Amino acid sequence: MSRNQNLILGQMSVAFDDLIMTQQHPDLADEQAYIDHAYDCLETSRKAAFRVRGLNEASMGGTFQARFERNAFDGQLVRRLEELELGDASLVFGRIDRYAESPDQLEAFHIGRLAVADEDREPVVVDWRAPVAEPFYRATGRDSMGLARRRHFIVESRNLLGIEDEFFGEGHLGLGHDEGLGGEPGVVTADSGLRGYSTLLAALERGRTGTLGDIVATIQGEQDEIIRSPQSGVLAVQGGPGTGKTVVALHRAAYLLYTHRFPLEDQGVLVIGPNRVFLRYIERVLPSLGEAGVKQAVLADLIPGVQFRRPDEPGDSPEAVKIKGEERMSDMVDNAIADRKRPLRSDFEMPFRAGYVRLRAAESARIVKNAKRRFKRHNSGRRAVEGEFWSALADSYHDPEIGPRDVKDTLRHTPEARAALDTMWPLLTPAQLLHDLFGSRALLKLAARGVMSESEALALYRERSATVDDVRWALSDVALLDDVRDVLGPRPGKGGKIDELDEIRTYGHIVIDEVQDLTPMQLKMATRRSLSGAMTIVGDLAQATGPLAPNEWDDVLAHLPDRKPARVIGLSVGYRIPGQIMELANKVMAVATPSLRAPDSVRVGDVSPTIVRAPSTELLGKTVADEVLALAGAIPGASLGIVAPDQMIDDLSVALTEAGVDHGTATRTGLDAGVTLVPVSVVKGLELDGVVVVEPSVIVDSIEHGMRALYVALTRSTQRLTVVHADELPAPLR
Repeated sequence: MSRNQNLILGQMSVAFDDLIMTQQHPDLADEQAYIDHAYDCLETSRKAAFRVRGLNEASMGGTFQARFERNAFDGQLVRRLEELELGDASLVFGRIDRYAESPDQLEAFHIGRLAVADEDREPVVVDWRAPVAEPFYRATGRDSMGLARRRHFIVESRNLLGIEDEFFGEGHLGLGHDEGLGGEPGVVTADSGLRGYSTLLAALERGRTGTLGDIVATIQGEQDEIIRSPQSGVLAVQGGPGTGKTVVALHRAAYLLYTHRFPLEDQGVLVIGPNRVFLRYIERVLPSLGEAGVKQAVLADLIPGVQFRRPDEPGDSPEAVKIKGEERMSDMVDNAIADRKRPLRSDFEMPFRAGYVRLRAAESARIVKNAKRRFKRHNSGRRAVEGEFWSALADSYHDPEIGPRDVKDTLRHTPEARAALDTMWPLLTPAQLLHDLFGSRALLKLAARGVMSESEALALYRERSATVDDVRWALSDVALLDDVRDVLGPRPGKGGKIDELDEIRTYGHIVIDEVQDLTPMQLKMATRRSLSGAMTIVGDLAQATGPLAPNEWDDVLAHLPDRKPARVIGLSVGYRIPGQIMELANKVMAVATPSLRAPDSVRVGDVSPTIVRAPSTELLGKTVADEVLALAGAIPGASLGIVAPDQMIDDLSVALTEAGVDHGTATRTGLDAGVTLVPVSVVKGLELDGVVVVEPSVIVDSIEHGMRALYVALTRSTQRLTVVHADELPAPLR
């Protein structure tokens, strides 16, 4: 462990020892009374909003405009009531005292989850996102930002348990202690990079609940810098395990919505996560910050009208997954669509009434050529081709008893004519195009020309389903379907009108978590949804286990909006994982990604990680069950996870059941159960109190970038880690 890590860990231990004394703080009763007053004001605001909504609902009838305005106002009231609903979350978590116009005058601001005013509209609580609250997170001994004191509250619901003060100005130099003015200081420096030591450590020591919580009361300086960074352009955040990159990104989304309410509320904010287990894990963070309207999705959610296989179902071969993620697939898509714009090879002729209608091959070529020149998107050109096609056929028929319009109307219902039109320029959906492409070796070879080898193209072949509606698409198809959707454009409806819902929805700001695992095609898919190029992307290159894992951030940024230069910011401090666990995990990281620096840990755990060898492969499941029961006894009420290779989950579930261990599986129940089996493929981004990692060597050998996957598995615990194996351990763990 580095000297810097030891220094931070020692400071945190001092702060935690002093936490007990905060209960004797002389201002405790006064601050509790203030917090009670704040809750009373909040309740008054809630009742007022309910009354107004009741009056609004009572005003029935009126003109269409009046009803529209009433419904819009009701929507605003509902959002306001959602903001005012805190549940068990604390309203107030701190206070700052800053110098006013003269050095002898101080003004105090209580900082909280949302803004609260009294009946005279005087501020009682300042929203943590407001500019005046920034010094609460950013002030240091070197730059006090005008503060005389920063006060952290240790709160459970509305009950004040303790107070931690930090003082600024001459004679203090940013020193802090928990006992208040005149007490014996338990001193830690405010320039160590951590703020509110006791409050932070108390939050870190709390057990996990199965869902991610907010950190609004304990945001640290380097985290706040990211949260309050300018909205425009791409902001990339590199953060190792436990640095808080996920929750920082979510707090940034809440901050941007507060700061840029107009236009972001109309444009929308999109949060993209790696899988549904992860989305379920983070789903409560933004609502707890008063922002319930943010769309949270996996990439597959952004493709309407098709069915995808579950992550635990068989998918494409590793080779096909890798090829489908490469940017050159866009060229293959372009070729595949171009191949569907085909002039007729010979004249088309069919009987009609007493004669024939005819379209010469040369005329067919002219129609297709003109449409290619005029229309960038395939389906937009269909209407023009269709119009010229029917006109050409009608003009070829000469009968004074029937006009061209009647000829067209009749021909539109003839299968032969429609088949010829569809040969020239079919109206396509993304699913139809890829269904045809992947189900035909001939079409794959044709589309691959100049893009990839024939053998690579044939790796994409799969047996054709009876109909396109029968296809359950692989997750590796998501970005391809989106790419095709973009090139095809929406299908025109009746009268040529475009359904706006068929267009790709764009957002004012996009947040992507675990971005290091997205392929170039998936990154392009995300970029397509960016209205202005504003994105926040977070990840850890050391945890990159995707089919095209990047080695540098430039490999990621190359596929994202470049309207403004991208910014890359690092998080250097690990808050969640005890130092002993990180020490073991870093041995794996040194092999997996030797060029990256591990974060410094701020916590000392109770015990070092345990490595247990099962007597045999047959007894592996029983050994895992025994270790889980031991963890449950050591940390009662804790959330426990068993992280194992995907292919071992079912067998381990049987072993746990036989041992009488109640448990869930993350892909079905999230982390709601006390003990959860978590496939290693979906464990990234999750955290549990205690973790048992099963068969590290199988994890390493069963997937590409397996050593990185093992590093991820070893860094999921906030308290205790056990490694169980029957096979030989990977070299870094021996």
